Amino acid sequence: MSDARPGSTTSEQDRPPELRRFLTPKLLLLFIVGDILGTGVYALTGQVAAEVGGAAWLPFIIAFVIATLTAFSYLELVTKYPQAAGAALYTHKAFGIHFLTFLVAFAVLSSGITSASTASRVFARSLDQGFGLDLGNSGILVVALLFMIVLALVNLRGVAHGIMTNVVLTLVELTGLLLVLLVGVWAIVQGDADFSRVVAFDTPEDKNVFLAVTTATSLAFFAMVGFEDSVNMAEETKDPVSTFPRIMLTGLSITGLIYVLVSITAVALVPIGKLAATETPLLTVVETGAPNLPIDEIYPFITMFAVANTALINMLMASRLLYGMARQHVLPPPLAHVGRKRQTPWVAILFTTLLALGLITYVFNASEDAVATLGGTTALLLLAVFTVVNVAVLVLRRDHVDSRHFVAPTILPVIGAVTCLYLVTPLSGRDGEQYVVAGIMIGVGVVLWVITWFINRAFYAERTYVKDPAELE
Repeated sequence: MSDARPGSTTSEQDRPPELRRFLTPKLLLLFIVGDILGTGVYALTGQVAAEVGGAAWLPFIIAFVIATLTAFSYLELVTKYPQAAGAALYTHKAFGIHFLTFLVAFAVLSSGITSASTASRVFARSLDQGFGLDLGNSGILVVALLFMIVLALVNLRGVAHGIMTNVVLTLVELTGLLLVLLVGVWAIVQGDADFSRVVAFDTPEDKNVFLAVTTATSLAFFAMVGFEDSVNMAEETKDPVSTFPRIMLTGLSITGLIYVLVSITAVALVPIGKLAATETPLLTVVETGAPNLPIDEIYPFITMFAVANTALINMLMASRLLYGMARQHVLPPPLAHVGRKRQTPWVAILFTTLLALGLITYVFNASEDAVATLGGTTALLLLAVFTVVNVAVLVLRRDHVDSRHFVAPTILPVIGAVTCLYLVTPLSGRDGEQYVVAGIMIGVGVVLWVITWFINRAFYAERTYVKDPAELE
């Protein structure tokens, strides 16, 4: 799709220059690791343990396997079509259905808002514990809303997220998780770790083992998302065909290993009931494993920094995606308005922020566990997108390109599509509130799409009366 209206022409000289290919393999690896690490493991380790007991490491392994299966599909598509458009591009090339392409794009956009909203809750709770404020639920809600407003203000000023900034933030996020592992080693040396809990499989009374594992995996998958964002850097990566396969799989492996080690440490140090009851599980791990060390005093702030970075990136992505869709006349054109002074898409930023504020308020009041609901909704939306991507890679096998590209074994996208689709359905034990939240977000998008359809129809009807003969050229 193009934002050019009928009658316009574009010469070779008028075409925008290509993006500079500056991402080396090492920088791409740091980008992928930094994008995956973040709110998920900081917030949902306790909820995962609540479903399967001490075997909290198992859902993270399964989530890693499913994410890797889908990563193979992304690798084939990004090396076959090395363009910065991601799932929406692959969907459009495979099926050519504009409304389906829109749904995929808006699901990705919505996942960014729900992910940032999850981070807002974790940020507010960490701030409360870090300063010992004892705010209560109402106070936590206020802080979460203010946090989103601050993100909007930063976004409105314009944020240049250079790759070196990403490197620094990735190292900070890694530091927080490595501290947990170091505390675990300290506790083992002191004889305070109970590894018998690691193999204790406890499930809720109303669920069998299989259902408990799939429910926990649906939550744990939130911690594995982010690798798909890297395909949008294809046009800025040196030799993407050779670089992406080994770097994406390496990044997934590193984060998967860290998550498994962190989850084992968590259940070995903290009783499952206590771990499941807190909204800041890793802080509880640090406090329990090293009660005489001052690590627990700084850990809330590391958590705040890590989730704030995740939230800002997600809101930047959501607002730019909304802006891009409006610029392509898929959503109302006013959403594509850019401020003259800051040159930021301020209407899109305000709209996505209002969506996030409304979402946070609704979920905080309607759900008993806002973090699990918002995080689970993020995973739900992206699992639906991944299902489409896994099918798209098979459909696009009939589209032969001249350039060499990575080819995934056919069985992998088949298994990926089936497993992702299963985790989308209620059969996986997913909480019904997540479908409500996802439905509200997608419903907003559909309403905007319908409004735009009528606007475009009226515009093209008016254009049938040509006043300028030059428009016929």
